[in-house]
Amino acid sequence: MKKKLKSLMTPFEKFFALEAASGLVLLACALLALVLANSPLAGAFTHLLHLPLGIGSGAYRLEMSLTHWVNDGLMTLFFFAIGLEIKREFLYGELRTKAAMVLPVCAALGGMVIPALLYSLINLGAPTAGGWGIPMATDIAFALGILSLAAREAPLGLVVFLTALAIVDDLGAIVVIALFYSSGIALAPLGAGLLALALAAALGRAGARSLPLYGVLGLAAWGAFLASGIHPTIAGVLLGFTIPAAEHPEDSLLHRLEERLEPWSAYVIMPVFALANAGVSLADAALDPTSPLFLGIVCGLVIGKPLGIFGSACLLTRRLGAPLPGGARPAQALAAGTLGGIGFTMSIFIANLAFEDAATLAAAKLSILSTSVLAGLLGAALFRLTGKGAPPAA
Repeated sequence: MKKKLKSLMTPFEKFFALEAASGLVLLACALLALVLANSPLAGAFTHLLHLPLGIGSGAYRLEMSLTHWVNDGLMTLFFFAIGLEIKREFLYGELRTKAAMVLPVCAALGGMVIPALLYSLINLGAPTAGGWGIPMATDIAFALGILSLAAREAPLGLVVFLTALAIVDDLGAIVVIALFYSSGIALAPLGAGLLALALAAALGRAGARSLPLYGVLGLAAWGAFLASGIHPTIAGVLLGFTIPAAEHPEDSLLHRLEERLEPWSAYVIMPVFALANAGVSLADAALDPTSPLFLGIVCGLVIGKPLGIFGSACLLTRRLGAPLPGGARPAQALAAGTLGGIGFTMSIFIANLAFEDAATLAAAKLSILSTSVLAGLLGAALFRLTGKGAPPAA
């Protein structure tokens, strides 16, 4: 019966259910990491995260800490899944037509630019100025998780809008990471990595379905990007773009791969990332509410995100003479924009790239965690106050 019911669900309903449940698992893992980092097991937990692990031998040996393997290795699969997801949305999903694309793309841009500007103004001339990319990101799993719990009767069109916006947001964050959070670029390895991806793209255009071949080329691109100074997760995203599609989504390798990888990404990769990165010692990273770092993150995510998303959506719909997504009331659209301030996964990822100093990074993570919780609570409260709309899923 469960299988029959699942087969009757639309692709979006399946995606919504998966991401919403994933957000709850992600929250549980983040809380567990915080508990472990502030318990008698903190020393053992920290030692485990810094445990050096290597592959290969001699001149061809690659050794990194467990945390780096998670952030640079395992998260490449997460970014690969994002690449598949973005391609699917542009080919078959909510972003497949220009008309459907305009509103979420403009709202996502507003939701990235305004938070980055607010953070930059607050941290102007401060050592933490490089963290301007932190408040640009929206955590789709957390946002949809809050929606599933606190806004079950939000209009379906608004839920679709928030999802599409978060996907465009992910693409924006990937561009920011590639352009601004990569340093000391070595051209020869970069060229080798791009060549591997070009071969994968050629295979995709030819309709090749050999997973081992894509895997070998992806691994080669990952290693080359790692050596070049470009963050290796970018190789995962670009490889996702090369996977071939088909006229009917169900017949494509793109669809099959995404369907297989999404549960692993949602229930294994992201929770493991949370365990490895959300464990902040409260004794070592006291939250200073007057610091430019905290103020930049909280103003960017809690004020800048809803202002950019809601403001852009209202301006565009008014100019086009169209209703808000799903016929939502302005208060509901503002609540959705507020949920866009839940940064978490991508925000922490960018913080890892922006700050080398351990104390600054710990303070940034604590600021992201507390601010994401605040944005989630505010968004949930706003949805509760807006009253009832249409259910998000039939």
